[in-house]
Amino acid sequence: MKNETICNKPYQRLIRKIFIQTMVILIAAIMMVLLLRSAGRGYIGNTITQIIANTTGMPWDDATVIYGIYVRNNIDMIMMVTIIIFFIILFRFSLTWFTGYFDEIVVGVDRLAGESQYRIAMSPELRFMEEKLNQVKDKLEMRAKEAQESEQRKNDLVVYLAHDIKTPLTSVIGYLSLLDESQDMPIEQRAKYVHITLDKAYRLESLINEFFEITRYNLQTVPLKKESIDLYYMLIQMVDEAYPQISANGQQVDIHTAEDMTIYGDSDKLARVFNNILKNAIVYGADNSNINISAETRDNMAVIRFENEGTIPQEKLECIFEKFYRLDDARSTSTGGAGLGLAIAKDIVTLHGGAIEAQSDQSHTVFTIILPNN
Repeated sequence: MKNETICNKPYQRLIRKIFIQTMVILIAAIMMVLLLRSAGRGYIGNTITQIIANTTGMPWDDATVIYGIYVRNNIDMIMMVTIIIFFIILFRFSLTWFTGYFDEIVVGVDRLAGESQYRIAMSPELRFMEEKLNQVKDKLEMRAKEAQESEQRKNDLVVYLAHDIKTPLTSVIGYLSLLDESQDMPIEQRAKYVHITLDKAYRLESLINEFFEITRYNLQTVPLKKESIDLYYMLIQMVDEAYPQISANGQQVDIHTAEDMTIYGDSDKLARVFNNILKNAIVYGADNSNINISAETRDNMAVIRFENEGTIPQEKLECIFEKFYRLDDARSTSTGGAGLGLAIAKDIVTLHGGAIEAQSDQSHTVFTIILPNN
């Protein structure tokens, strides 16, 4: 098993190349030693003597004596110096060759850090590193693109909200001006203008709250204050608070859960989760329809389901939990939110160690929340 693991290492090709290169250098060194040892006798010795004789013009016998004194008697020293020089040359060549891989890695990392549009390419021996760096490059590019798109959606929403704020604010100022200027206005007309002004002021408050929602969206560092929660009472209270919106759409909410069911978590944050999902069901659910909320315990996990009449296209189901994403492409000044409700709900559920998902068919949409009950 151990040998199989070693053979399957991604850098096995690099190891094999280094081994071959080392063996070549070793064989070259051995050949050089053998060559030098044969230099003192036979053909090589005669060749050196002939060179001395031809260079100095002296007889063969005298050249042989010179060869014996200066070469043969110092053969060990000559061999040592030659081997050292040869080793330095080979070692330098080996280092240059080996550090070339590091140069490729540095270039690849620079290309990765510099956000280059070109793919990272390396030697065949570094194919494993090339693939890893290109994988990281792809992930970084994907995240950068997602961040850019998210920032663009956020900026668009800020522009939309800034534009929408002017509308109710203009109405509030206009009606208040009329009330201030017309002191003798009939009571019925005054009451009508006050009611319209109040509605516009509520809408203005809602838009301002959405601004705050955008600017403070960061739940990663928020601590949880977990406690035992009476789930049935929380759901009843939540439905009562949303009654004006529910009745305005002719909808009805039915709660199906045991009255003594409890869950464990941060009550404020989980209430925010349930409120966001209920609000989504009210806004995107069909008028004059039922919204069913059910909860049960399975294997020490609390499962809470919100079901409403209405459908979500399958291509949008994968995006609804992204921040600043809105189901309705058309901007709605009356119901359109900042696209943070479901994203915040998912973050809170994740912080609790749970999961949230959405399913939709041709007639109904179901949001399911699973929370650890300990």
